[in-house]
Amino acid sequence: MASAANLSGLLTDASLDLASYEDLYKHFHLHPELSRQEKSTSEKVAAHLSALQKFDIQTNIGGYGLVGVFKNGEGSTVLLRADMDALPVKELTGLPYASTVTMRDANGLETPVMHACGHDMHMTCLLAAAETLVKMRDSWSGTVIVLFQPDEERGGGAQAMVDDGLYSKIPLPDYILGQHVMRLRAGSIGSRPGSIMAAADSMKITVFGRGGHGSQPHQTVDPVVLAAHIVLRLQTIASREIDPNDLAVVTVGSLQAGQTENVIADRAEIGVDFRSAKLETRDKIVSAIRRIVEAECVASGSPKPPIFTPTRRFPPTINDKTVADRVAASFAGHFEQFDADTPRTNISEDFSTLATCRGLPSCFWFTGAIDPDVWDRAQSTGEEIPGNHSALFSPAIQPTMRVGVDALCLAALTFLRKE
Repeated sequence: MASAANLSGLLTDASLDLASYEDLYKHFHLHPELSRQEKSTSEKVAAHLSALQKFDIQTNIGGYGLVGVFKNGEGSTVLLRADMDALPVKELTGLPYASTVTMRDANGLETPVMHACGHDMHMTCLLAAAETLVKMRDSWSGTVIVLFQPDEERGGGAQAMVDDGLYSKIPLPDYILGQHVMRLRAGSIGSRPGSIMAAADSMKITVFGRGGHGSQPHQTVDPVVLAAHIVLRLQTIASREIDPNDLAVVTVGSLQAGQTENVIADRAEIGVDFRSAKLETRDKIVSAIRRIVEAECVASGSPKPPIFTPTRRFPPTINDKTVADRVAASFAGHFEQFDADTPRTNISEDFSTLATCRGLPSCFWFTGAIDPDVWDRAQSTGEEIPGNHSALFSPAIQPTMRVGVDALCLAALTFLRKE
């Protein structure tokens, strides 16, 4: 079997000129689309993939999701995944290719849209990796599947593709691989076996009061006061109920009640986000939230029980140790700035759904996106660097793209190389 060094040499020999992909990246950045509305993005990806003439392409899976399958002889089947959707963020980077797009969101409200999480880079890297693997087809054997997923930001896209019969449309993969650009020094790459990204849940909690005039609070049940008690008590879950050795974050991101100063409303809505690395910890958090909210409603004399409405759920991302170790060996033989024990993050992804739904092994890793000069200066000055989901997030196109393309190719070739 080829060594990691030989694998690196094969990839270096087949390396593409990425100038056209830099233009493609700018196109994606200029034309972002919100979750579940990625129609033009999906069409652009499909057209580019079709031009490679080796991929059997299927579109409109779970929305605007698409896959391309390249069968290149006997061997393992490897799935490489990228996400496509953008965020409702007004871009403030000042880049010459900054987005000025607006779209109507799921509630029908016009909102600015930006690729503030690097999904434009993910798509571009995967398309370039697909072309590279086509170019290298005499050096490997097996099947490559490239999957472009919608609706990652809301946590529903991977499950939607699975529910729409993804694995009845394509060969069942032996390995599922993916990556994400992060607020790290461009040129660097990191992974780890085991837990690498937290699980995340969000919910809206509606609590009920009895409205009335602000001058006569004794005739009402004030949902603002009720909600305030809940917000404060929720802060004790992570600090007083969860083992300090376990990851637990509970955040109240929104609190909405009433329309004017002198009217006591009849309800309040609380938006809660919580993170965990273990499913048992997640269950403890959910149970504690329900217990606290229900008890505070009773204490306040709420006329109706609260309503809990889940809005998002991201699974934990847990790398299979055997797969992660093999990928790490390939990365270590190619990248100068590779960390095989990168810290786990509280950021979440739905990538692992593609694997856990069928009990398949998977591996996910991070690539740096921050211009090396900016990063190095910030390390000495303490300057704040905008990260994912910021209106100022602006990945350095290179070396971010080169590392992302090479990482996808190396990871795939780890399991596809010929004896």
